[in-house]
Amino acid sequence: MHSYPNLLTEASLGSLKLPNRAVLSPMTRTSAEPNGLANNRMIRYYQRFAKGGFGLIITEGLYPDAVQSQSYLNQPGMANDQQAASWKPVIEAVHREGSKIIAQLMHAGALVQHERFVPVAPSAVKPVGAMLEDHGGSGEFATPRELTQPQIKQTIQDFAQAALRAKTAGFDGVEIHAANGYLLDQFITDYTNRRTDEYGGSMENRIRIVVEVLEAVRAAVGPDYIVGVRVSQGKVNDFHHKWAQGVEDAQTIFGKLSGASPSYIHTTEYKAYAPAFAEGETTLAELAATYGGVPVIANGKLGEPAVAERILASGHAHFVAIGTSALVNPDWVNKARAGTELRPFDHQFLQPIATIREDEVLV
Repeated sequence: MHSYPNLLTEASLGSLKLPNRAVLSPMTRTSAEPNGLANNRMIRYYQRFAKGGFGLIITEGLYPDAVQSQSYLNQPGMANDQQAASWKPVIEAVHREGSKIIAQLMHAGALVQHERFVPVAPSAVKPVGAMLEDHGGSGEFATPRELTQPQIKQTIQDFAQAALRAKTAGFDGVEIHAANGYLLDQFITDYTNRRTDEYGGSMENRIRIVVEVLEAVRAAVGPDYIVGVRVSQGKVNDFHHKWAQGVEDAQTIFGKLSGASPSYIHTTEYKAYAPAFAEGETTLAELAATYGGVPVIANGKLGEPAVAERILASGHAHFVAIGTSALVNPDWVNKARAGTELRPFDHQFLQPIATIREDEVLV
């Protein structure tokens, strides 16, 4: 009998039957072709995690339109049929190993690290912090243009069309990226959203676009397809950000998202097991479970199987997403089952740039 009865037992996520509760977290690797196509290196990269025991894999963020959503050079896309078709060998490789795979859809908003277009955002607010050197950036971000209402409506439809492409390509689901400082999170965040229309002001207004994206995606892919949403407080360019109204904001965010019938909510924090706010003891995952009423995937420093098991046993999360620990242990699940020692993660692994390394594609 293994030591992790919650982590390593079979589970269901909507219509998906999964061999365990371990999920590969989405991680940006900027290793696609310049035109956004998935390639052979990516096939072997994702296959390795499936072979290593992960029951569910969530891809890195895929940009949903070719006009204004790409964040990084060599980021993969889901903006056209050719990009969608390029993922079919990846999906097939993962399925051959008995795992499922979900496509994460991510719009950069203001967090753009190239000069192919002028960034867009809820408001013309220059992002704080500096570009990510791990993904080829340097210096300050550009000041974006404020999205018009017709552009917002188009962006919502772009997400829906990208989701339909992902479904047609064979993905087992999609995840809407509303976390980590990218476009949808820029709407949620008070200091990046200074709008005075129905998409700005109160938290009820600021979460509106995410709800409308989920509703449009659901309409495009049908009632039974997996549609998740990722939410965070911190951002890649503002690590320590917290929602100003604490639990009240969490109740609004997760309650409104729940009304759009997501298949799951994926919370990511620096430490998933730590209190979400200074004034309480409740984790963000627990708040999502309480106010969202759907299965929760928790992410954040859960790379030790015993720690992952504890958050699952608490009932505050239904699945755990493993990120950097999986990079250096693509067989993380198999090691947990066997009781084998894990290789510790060192950030040097992602330097000088976080593209997929040759030793990560040896299946």
